[in-house]
Amino acid sequence: MLVLPAELTHAQAEACLKMLLQAARAEAQPQILVDASALARFDSSALAVLLECRRECLGDGRGFAVRGLPPRLRELAGLYGVLGLLPDPAAPQETVLAAA
Repeated sequence: MLVLPAELTHAQAEACLKMLLQAARAEAQPQILVDASALARFDSSALAVLLECRRECLGDGRGFAVRGLPPRLRELAGLYGVLGLLPDPAAPQETVLAAA
């Protein structure tokens, strides 16, 4: 499982993405799971990092999921129309489908 830092703003986005992609490539699992529960300070760059990581994982033929999205980041993803691209494996299936 990959873990996001407590702070992920524009200033940390590039380094965080590099770290996530390197860790994802080292994972042997067919699905990459990112834990976002530690995020306390973030901006829309956090979504950009997650979406780019997702794109890379799917391009490698792997699944991608995010658990523990903070409510404010979940709301932002919903406003941007991308919440369905960041599924939470712990969410009930009908919630995931409704968000897609």
